[in-house]
Amino acid sequence: MTVETYVGAIDQGTTGTRFIVFDHDGEVVANAYEKHAQYYPEPGWVEHDPMEIWENTKEVIKQALGWAEIGPEQLAAIGVTNQRETTLLWDAESGTPVYNAIVWQDRRTTERIENLEGNGTVDVIRDKTGLEPDAYFSATKAEWLLEEADPIKMERARPADVRDRAEAGDILFGTIDSWLIYNLTGEHVTEVTNASRTMLYNIHDLEWDDDLLEEFSIPKAMLPDVRPSSDEETYGTTDPDGFLEAEIPVAGALGDQQAALFGQTCFDAGDAKNTYGTGSFFLMNTGSDAVESDHGLLTTIGYQRSGEDVQYALEGSIFVTGAAIEWLEDVSLIDDPGETAELARSVDSTDGVYVVPAFTGLGAPHWDQRARGTIVGMTRGTRREHIVRATLEAIAYQTRDVAEAMEGDSGIEMTTLKVDGGAVKNNFLCQLQSDVIGSRIVRPVVDETTALGAAYAAGLAVGYWEDLEQLRDNWRVDREFEPEMDSDVADRHHERWIDAVECARGWARDEH
Repeated sequence: MTVETYVGAIDQGTTGTRFIVFDHDGEVVANAYEKHAQYYPEPGWVEHDPMEIWENTKEVIKQALGWAEIGPEQLAAIGVTNQRETTLLWDAESGTPVYNAIVWQDRRTTERIENLEGNGTVDVIRDKTGLEPDAYFSATKAEWLLEEADPIKMERARPADVRDRAEAGDILFGTIDSWLIYNLTGEHVTEVTNASRTMLYNIHDLEWDDDLLEEFSIPKAMLPDVRPSSDEETYGTTDPDGFLEAEIPVAGALGDQQAALFGQTCFDAGDAKNTYGTGSFFLMNTGSDAVESDHGLLTTIGYQRSGEDVQYALEGSIFVTGAAIEWLEDVSLIDDPGETAELARSVDSTDGVYVVPAFTGLGAPHWDQRARGTIVGMTRGTRREHIVRATLEAIAYQTRDVAEAMEGDSGIEMTTLKVDGGAVKNNFLCQLQSDVIGSRIVRPVVDETTALGAAYAAGLAVGYWEDLEQLRDNWRVDREFEPEMDSDVADRHHERWIDAVECARGWARDEH
């Protein structure tokens, strides 16, 4: 009797860690999830405990396998996908983090980014990395950790020797993919999509950039090796004496948004997807061409398979979408995210209210680090239903901002947009999104496309799936949404949204 085999994917996100096991059809056969704590030591600062993330990772792997009665040896491979840009340093010998991980949302290095504008570095960063200089990316986070982090968590370091030990390679730098792969295999590696989000990696030359490393004082010795997203040589194997008690290849990794692009089978130039998570991230495959943006988008790496050219993408990064729904819950306007659709439907419109959820600044295509969350248009008659509906509409409007920028840069008219992420279970939001951007919205049967993309990358590397066509055959539509709103009405609402965005701009300029 042949033993059934599967591919597992670690999906390490901003608010929690998930492990999903997929079969040959790309169907979910096991799923476990654990949240981790969010730390806000100062306004605008966001941190995670890397050890909690690693412990949760082990726990969800064991839970998922246990619930499905799958033995570790039945895993053909493990893939990793992760919250991008979140940055940490750790001791190479003990594996102990120097400090908490600094999360992608963190704004503590805003002034450092603004200082770049005075020395001509902004254009250099854009040209080399495809990124818009921002505290969002890893470079200034790593610089801050080397200069400012109190190494109280380290077993033997003194405050004065963190940088010295980093220059010797005794302190390691990584994004969350590197941290997990290191703990799984003992190897210090990253892959091209995560490297492309550090603001230290030249996406044209495909190597760490010496000029940028010098600008941010990052020692090269602390950097991970950069590997393909789907790596036939694998990143290493799990320790047979470790928590799984099995030797399983870790063979694929992708930053979460590129993983969703891969999981949505956007393998051809012009294919696009939008993921609705804590933030929303709109990516379009541009093939082997790194298309430069004239409309405030990022040029980034989409994925790379072993022995093949890098595939590039245009990206619009929206910092707050699902997190805006969480905020509604935090301020007791809703008890549960599931009730947003009913509340929004209970009113015909927002009654002129617009919510701009710029809690951590504005991302693409506006790029304003000092914008802050704003509600405009309220009257004495404004009720919570109007604010809830305006919050959902804000998600749709932000996506339209990016869609228009994407069309402007690519010259490709957006007729269909594949969507995924937790928020797309909300049919009201999906219909609203279709109305606002004037395009068909397509939701797949398997909406855990981020984990699926990581599984596909790992499975392809070890031959579990033969080729991309096999993955395309797995992709199936759950539901499509066609525009119902008159386009002139949608345009007027969107123009008013732009007015609201202007009200949010530059608000935090007096912060110190």
